[in-house]
Amino acid sequence: MAIKTPLTTKQPEVGRLVRELREATDLTQEKFAALLGVTYPTISRWENGHTEPSPLAIQKIEVQLRRMGERGRDLLDRYLPK
Repeated sequence: MAIKTPLTTKQPEVGRLVRELREATDLTQEKFAALLGVTYPTISRWENGHTEPSPLAIQKIEVQLRRMGERGRDLLDRYLPK
């Protein structure tokens, strides 16, 4: 699935989105970081509102949300509306 434009969200919403997605997939910060191809401290900084994901990371997050079915769609609608 091609993503035409990166979606954007604002802090602290993106931190909540990352945390909810990670918890919904039952992954630790370390495992979620590996899934997205980033480091554990990066996930921690996102969740704590210190930094925002890059456009590429947002695309990877969206892919994970879409793979989750209805729960992922709910999070997409709440945090990454088009």
